[in-house]
Amino acid sequence: MSTSVIDHASSRSGRWLQQRRFRISLWIAVAEGIVVAIFHDVSRYTVIGVAAVALAAYFLGGRNVRSSAVRQVSWIFAFSQALAVVASILAIFVFWLALVVAAIFAVVALLVLFTDR
Repeated sequence: MSTSVIDHASSRSGRWLQQRRFRISLWIAVAEGIVVAIFHDVSRYTVIGVAAVALAAYFLGGRNVRSSAVRQVSWIFAFSQALAVVASILAIFVFWLALVVAAIFAVVALLVLFTDR
């Protein structure tokens, strides 16, 4: 028999969100990454700006709200935006890494072609 403690300031929706907040945040970040990759109107700077607003909202007020559901939603919003920024920065490095690898392959291919008789 397991005993669990329920926070007296939590609500049913707040507990539901808290149990699923990491998974929800990941899906939001994935969706946002796809939107940024497909639509060039949404830039990485937009993602960084939205993340700055989300993190400021969470740290300045979201984590101290009385409503557990609002507190969880603000956490999900801030965390998903932070993940989106990390994904955007990682995409820049992966893009440049892919270009460098392609250039190395091209140089190797040229060397093989020029040294082959």
